[in-house]
Amino acid sequence: VQLQASGGGLVQTGGSLRVSCAVSGRTSSINAMGWFRQAPGKECEFVAAILGNARSTAYANAVKGRFTISTDNAKNTFSLQMNSLTPEDTAVYYCAASNDMSTAKDKYPYWGQGTLVTVSS
Repeated sequence: VQLQASGGGLVQTGGSLRVSCAVSGRTSSINAMGWFRQAPGKECEFVAAILGNARSTAYANAVKGRFTISTDNAKNTFSLQMNSLTPEDTAVYYCAASNDMSTAKDKYPYWGQGTLVTVSS
């Protein structure tokens, strides 16, 4: 399974950005996708996750109400819509995939390369 993240960039405080992840390879083994982020000098943290059938989602408290995770199974992609961004959201965002939804990064065996999101004040 291969994941390719895209869509990062520079945005001002209060702005919006959408990051996406394309999944290829043995996608039949994937049933859940997630986003994690790592800010400079900090550990990688959970952001959001979704089941492949989109019947369940989970969000970190820090992004709840501002970020929305979604999936497009026809295109084998999933995305993270980020609104009301603040400088605290600046990080490298990683997409990940697994056979079960979890907030723990060690439960995700497949990872994309990361895309940088920078929010200026």
